[in-house]
Amino acid sequence: MEKFSTLKSRAIPLNVANVDTDQIIPARFLKATDKKGFGDNVFRDWRYDKDQNLKPDFPLNNPKYSGSILVAADNFGCGSSREHAAWALVGYGFKVIVSSFFADIFKGNALNNGLLPIQVSETFLKELFNVIDKDSNTSLTVNLETQCLSVDEINLSTIFDIDPYKKTCLINGYDDIDYLVSQKEKIEAFEHLNKH
Repeated sequence: MEKFSTLKSRAIPLNVANVDTDQIIPARFLKATDKKGFGDNVFRDWRYDKDQNLKPDFPLNNPKYSGSILVAADNFGCGSSREHAAWALVGYGFKVIVSSFFADIFKGNALNNGLLPIQVSETFLKELFNVIDKDSNTSLTVNLETQCLSVDEINLSTIFDIDPYKKTCLINGYDDIDYLVSQKEKIEAFEHLNKH
């Protein structure tokens, strides 16, 4: 995984509540076991019409929006537990998802795949949507070290929570196995102590 420290990016707004994993990546695309190519089909049924033409009114298709941060409405990632939803979002290029609530399993899958879910208050989220709506060039800064999300152009920021272990993994670009390998010397020292 890539190391995550500070991200400065514009954001794409998706002001739709209760986005489930089937909307993020429809079930018909789950046959593959490799992560490659999933990004092409993220929000497939919302991005394309029945003739496979891009729908211009969908935020991901709107040229005025860009960036690696998705700002989503409440209860993002609900529904089935498919990890493919996180694969698809990462494959598309998202590094951060902001919402006022995430389904637990989605949150875990996101963190395991280097995607940072930032939970904010409903008030902050509403303000964020308003700012992006007024100016699509609005830039956000995510500082994982200080756990702060801020809007660069105005005095608007919030602190977010993250599991300390997952924070360590993201900052170092570790998956669970990489983390264990990083602790090898401590594990060996512990084993050595307990042999005597």
